Amino acid sequence: MTSLSHIKVLDLTSHLSGPYCAMILADHGADVVKIESPNGGDQLRKTPPFQDGESAPFMLWNRNKRSMVMDLKNAEDHKTVLKMIEVADVLIENFKPGTAKRLGIDYETVSAINSKLIYCSISGFGQTGPYSPRGGFDLIACGMSGLMSINGPPEGPPYRIPMPVSDVCGGMNGAIGILMALVARDQTGFGQHVDTSLFEAGISLGVYEAANVFATGQVPERLGQAHRGSAPYQLFTTSDGFMTIGGAQDSFWRGTCKILGCEHLLNDERFSSKADRVENNAQLVEELGEYFIQCTTKELCEAFEAEGIPAGPVMNHVEVFNDPQTLHRKMVVETQHSKLGKTKTIGVPVKLSKTPASIRKGAPLLGEHNQEVLSDWLK
Repeated sequence: MTSLSHIKVLDLTSHLSGPYCAMILADHGADVVKIESPNGGDQLRKTPPFQDGESAPFMLWNRNKRSMVMDLKNAEDHKTVLKMIEVADVLIENFKPGTAKRLGIDYETVSAINSKLIYCSISGFGQTGPYSPRGGFDLIACGMSGLMSINGPPEGPPYRIPMPVSDVCGGMNGAIGILMALVARDQTGFGQHVDTSLFEAGISLGVYEAANVFATGQVPERLGQAHRGSAPYQLFTTSDGFMTIGGAQDSFWRGTCKILGCEHLLNDERFSSKADRVENNAQLVEELGEYFIQCTTKELCEAFEAEGIPAGPVMNHVEVFNDPQTLHRKMVVETQHSKLGKTKTIGVPVKLSKTPASIRKGAPLLGEHNQEVLSDWLK
């Protein structure tokens, strides 16, 4: 049994934020039907790298779904989709605001035929406000939400964040909103409109920066490897690589100096308190760096672990996906793809003890389940 096995979801999304949101629901058992256009379907199907012609990114976050090809501009297909909406629990769309209304599937229209429907919109900037008509991508949201301004070395330009954080977090926020709306529906009997955006996802991630602005009114400076409120709390170079350490609290700071053999720093007024260490972080890193570079990453990580101080190696993704903790937590799993056979995908990060999620099948081929879905949904 899975948590959402009783829930029917129409996924009208493309690219990353919306499909990621729908994937979360699918992993936890929802019957997610991905509606794709006849002119190639989700544009992400064209994104490299490919495995025998199939997009690896598309496969990663469209697992556990079924695909139907429907042309929403075609009268018969539009009628079919509306019939599916009548029996759906959730509809997810990430069109540019205004597009759903032009297609006749906006919240006002479809809630009139299914008052219990949870309708989730994930857009660049939200359904209201001066920027709402704009399209939005992760890159734009990261730039406009402040995330890019604090990324990169202290000297030089802002850096693009290499992970699609506003897309992924926008999808997560959409899933959270849907789950809250489903709980509310159990109490009220009515669905509602869930409205979230990449812009707001980016803003909500800037928690330390928001605290800084609200407290001081100052523009948060770019810190590079440093942390705004903790030190030492960053990356260090070892004799054979890199590692991270969270040694900010006083007991950890004392243990760090003991391990590195620099206990004289405990008497240095520049580093007496956590606040002192944050203020003088540049000098602190310079002092500690001379000791980190003398030992291997493994030696230091083992020493910090023995003292109960959070620390770890900096691993690349090949190392991550072969790491014993990753494998033990089933964060790499095999699934069956209709065309490719066995493929690997990222596991489910949220473990439920009684209704666990599962990865039951790989991403669908375009239009693979047209007849199957119609038979299941419109009996």
